Amino acid sequence: MRVRAWAEELRTRVTGVDPGLTRLALAGVATASMVLAAGVMSVVRLLTGQAVTVVLFAAVLAMISNLAVNEPDLGRRRVTTALMLLPAAGSIALGTLLASNRIVGDVVFVAVMMAAVWIRRYGPRGFALGMAMFMPYFFTQFLQAKPAQLPWLMLAAAVGIGSTLLLRCYLLAEDPDKVLQRLLRAFRAHVHAVTTAVIDVLEAPADDQRAIDAALRDVHDRRVRLNDTALLLVDRLERRRDARADDEDTPDDPEIERLDVDVLDVELAAERLAVSTRRLADDPEREGPLDAEVRRRLVAGVRGIGAATATGTPPALREALLAGARRSVTPLTAESSGEQRDRAQRVAFAVTRLADALDAARVAADVEVQAGHRGAHRGAPTEEPEEAAKDQDDDPDDDTDGTGDRGLALTTRQAIQVGVATSLAIVVGELVSPARWYWAVVAAFVMFAGTASRGDVLARGWQRLVGTVGGVVAGMLLAFLVGGHVVVTVVLLFVCVFLALYLLRVSQGLMAFWITAVLALLYGLIGQFSVETLVLRVEETAVGGALGALAGFLVLPKKTRTAFVEAFDDTVDAIDDVLCAAADAITGRPPAAPPVELAREMDDRLGTLRQRAKPLDSPLPWRRGRGGYQRAVRVLTAVDHYARALARLSDRIVAPGWAVTLDPAMDRVRANIDGLRELFDGAEDPAEVRPAEQLVDAAEAWAARTDDPSLRPALLAVVRVLRRIDQIVVRLDRDLRGSRGEDELAVSPGGGSEAR
Repeated sequence: MRVRAWAEELRTRVTGVDPGLTRLALAGVATASMVLAAGVMSVVRLLTGQAVTVVLFAAVLAMISNLAVNEPDLGRRRVTTALMLLPAAGSIALGTLLASNRIVGDVVFVAVMMAAVWIRRYGPRGFALGMAMFMPYFFTQFLQAKPAQLPWLMLAAAVGIGSTLLLRCYLLAEDPDKVLQRLLRAFRAHVHAVTTAVIDVLEAPADDQRAIDAALRDVHDRRVRLNDTALLLVDRLERRRDARADDEDTPDDPEIERLDVDVLDVELAAERLAVSTRRLADDPEREGPLDAEVRRRLVAGVRGIGAATATGTPPALREALLAGARRSVTPLTAESSGEQRDRAQRVAFAVTRLADALDAARVAADVEVQAGHRGAHRGAPTEEPEEAAKDQDDDPDDDTDGTGDRGLALTTRQAIQVGVATSLAIVVGELVSPARWYWAVVAAFVMFAGTASRGDVLARGWQRLVGTVGGVVAGMLLAFLVGGHVVVTVVLLFVCVFLALYLLRVSQGLMAFWITAVLALLYGLIGQFSVETLVLRVEETAVGGALGALAGFLVLPKKTRTAFVEAFDDTVDAIDDVLCAAADAITGRPPAAPPVELAREMDDRLGTLRQRAKPLDSPLPWRRGRGGYQRAVRVLTAVDHYARALARLSDRIVAPGWAVTLDPAMDRVRANIDGLRELFDGAEDPAEVRPAEQLVDAAEAWAARTDDPSLRPALLAVVRVLRRIDQIVVRLDRDLRGSRGEDELAVSPGGGSEAR
């Protein structure tokens, strides 16, 4: 029985590791494309006597065309993949003709890299075409291609890109309904993970603060992963809805149409369970451990939900488990005497709320699984939308022509930085090794993919260097173990390629680790393996990374704090839009856009803010004041949580008469959130943030006296959400103002628990 339970738990965890199996699909199809391209060109090589480089060239372009094309729609993906052949052909021709003239070739190479970065302003297609310009030109210079090889290199490019087009866009094109089913299972798996972490908090010894803190951190991390998966799922549902709207032959399905709302309900309920559990663990009024009976009932309720959300649980059993979870905490939720600890009761209410949300969402999820193949086969993204955006710098709103408030467009600034960094990398790389200079150039070029500030550049360069050093050690070990065994070496080579592609969206360091291992195996296969060669790779990678960082810090630099503040402003704007639209919807006015849709955009902006904050969380000793940034992110994460709840509530509430008291309270809360912007923007005299407590009280009094008793609970829920937003914003404002004049925004991360 224990073995079965362990196996089910393992299955659930694996389901949540790669939501929708998008990374697995990307790595699998890319590796298969490389194998196909290499196989075809190997036959061509045997028939024509061409060098082995044409095989390598085709395989690399197959990999690049998989990684670079991230169009969400299958039709656009096919077009973009096919279009990659045009810039690739131009780069091959130009690079081959200039290969004999090194100086001119290098100058044009730098220009090609700058153009490849600048064109990213045109979104996913621009990113893909830019990579199709860079990689072929690089290989012609690296291989010292001759004009006589031009037709065969063109053929290799066509085979590489064609292999991707055939496999990824036709033979192995993803079924969007199957991806949606996998995302639903992953979402439930992450809900299960949150419940498991909550149980760890509840069962942690009361006198072991270290264990409690570790369990609370685990709860937080799992909440973040749940939120990310929910965003992926909602985004996929939006794409599916758009596809159905375009297909007149596909009927609407009411159960499917409400699924995104069900997902939001479950996510908010899971977050409420996590938040109430943290408050229970941090309860300063409780002396000693939690009452044994209370603990037992809470753990039983949460464990029931965990069992219901485990992967593979039958629907009938899931319903019984959720009912059992509610029964476990019923004595706690029904108790009204003053002896009952309020925070423990809130956890019990959260258990009931999550069970109810899962029960309501379960039917929609099951209908979706059964209806899996009814929708049109439109294709689906092969990677997470947030990761795709992060790697492509494709936010058109940021790519102005340089006349806006933020100065040069990101792509223009980075194109100039890439030009400087790669020019220096060519010179210094050749001084280190005239035969391996290209490693320094590649290292400098990739430093500026998915970065927005000099802190991002430094973090990425550090990751690649550490990964490369580790890959050298692993590569030497693998090369020594399989030396002389050609078949084993080839199999391991493609396994390492697969792992590099699978982990690319997880960590640049892990990708560099496995790519370096690939190089070690490749050199061993062609008889050129040596420790000196691998050490040289570390040196060239360090040179390229250092020069990339130098360009990021000295050439049109954007401070990490500046990038963070810009993302902070965008997030505040998105939150304000949600609050304004929710207030309009509740009071019967037409909102500018549906609040739930605006909430999804708010989540995207928050994801960008988290990325911008990562360099500010560096463990480097000279990075001071990082606590304030991370605390601000935690506060806006909490505001995001409550704003989404408000958006959800606004879907089912219409109370025009409430505008008299709700609007002033909402306006004050919005003004307070905007006041945080002035603090982070460094205003000399930021606007005063005044608590909206009295205004919220007035709105609550109106809600309590409403003539419609059935509407009263929902109205009071809106008031509670609004009050919580105001409380956490006011607390952060006080902390930030108290810390001004000390370290830059150096707020103690332990100051207050509301932002966690």
